[in-house]
Amino acid sequence: MLAAAAAHPRDLVVGLDAVGPRMAESSRRAARPSGPGGHPNALFVVAAVETPPAELVGRADLVTVHFPWGSLLRGLLAADHRAAIGSASLLRADGVLEALVSIDDRDGLDELAAIVADRGHLEAAWSAHRLRLLELRPATGAEVTATGSTWAKRLAAASGRRAVTRLVLQRSRSMVG
Repeated sequence: MLAAAAAHPRDLVVGLDAVGPRMAESSRRAARPSGPGGHPNALFVVAAVETPPAELVGRADLVTVHFPWGSLLRGLLAADHRAAIGSASLLRADGVLEALVSIDDRDGLDELAAIVADRGHLEAAWSAHRLRLLELRPATGAEVTATGSTWAKRLAAASGRRAVTRLVLQRSRSMVG
């Protein structure tokens, strides 16, 4: 998230996590003075995706999710209705949700792996949440590496030892309301 704040200093970049301590170090780093690594355009919010703060609903041009787990993963695959609604609610008209997901046989999530492989199912499920599926494809090593995610490194996703899928959804103007 800090990399996004640094790359786009005129944009407000919001990190959302249900577990506050996961964001503590990034929040401390962002609070530094602008010169030595601070990012005054970074904001951290402790909230679950199922119940995002009303102040964020309908405001995001871009929602980025890297290597989700639990309800957020199920929500991105439209398998958890509340998490899907929460994720979709953040986007404004024409807003885009980009995600990199990784499910391996060892994870014991066969039902979710089947959903990732079923474009038709995802299109229908997200259409019900007024989002259009733009992309569903294997992520490139460069895309995985560009996340700067320590989780990606732990999963060895960038090396190709674990499959990573890129999912891109968009709320169209005609679907807002």
